[in-house]
Amino acid sequence: MANKDVIAMKEAKVKELADHIKDAKLVLLVDYRGITVEADTKLRKDIREANGELKVIKNNIIKRALDANNESGLDDVLEGPTAVVSAKEDYLQSLKAIYKFTKDHENYKIKGGMLDGKVTSVEELITLAQLPSREELLAKLAGSLLGTISKLAVALDQVKSKKEAEGDAPVAEEAPKAEVTEEVKA
Repeated sequence: MANKDVIAMKEAKVKELADHIKDAKLVLLVDYRGITVEADTKLRKDIREANGELKVIKNNIIKRALDANNESGLDDVLEGPTAVVSAKEDYLQSLKAIYKFTKDHENYKIKGGMLDGKVTSVEELITLAQLPSREELLAKLAGSLLGTISKLAVALDQVKSKKEAEGDAPVAEEAPKAEVTEEVKA
């Protein structure tokens, strides 16, 4: 009887993980060997702040969940201790948090992953993680536009100053004054 209960519990975990993987925009499988409790706590906090989630799950359950979603492209990386990092919204922030952590901890490695339901190579994931964030790109765009506008304003001011110095400045004409009429209030 207990055996059937254990099997039912594992099947429920597989179904839950399969549904979670299906809904996630990012699924990363990472090797978490050699990580300290302090480092793990900090990583989990960083991932939570990026609206992501990190769970340590048995490889067999991960494999069955991937198979339930018809994804067999990650089966070969399911060796050794594996943690699943997922994000349902903005996957770039969670990916950046993991990438930053892997740079500081040589044992912690990205084994493989999926973006929007498609298996993605580790190299592609790392390339995406190295891209500047949306906010950084918008700040760079605003900076370049501001620089261009400033240069235009300086150039126009110099043209105005030059024309005034030459005496060619156009005389400002006064606008004709409109006649004021009183309206009768009813």
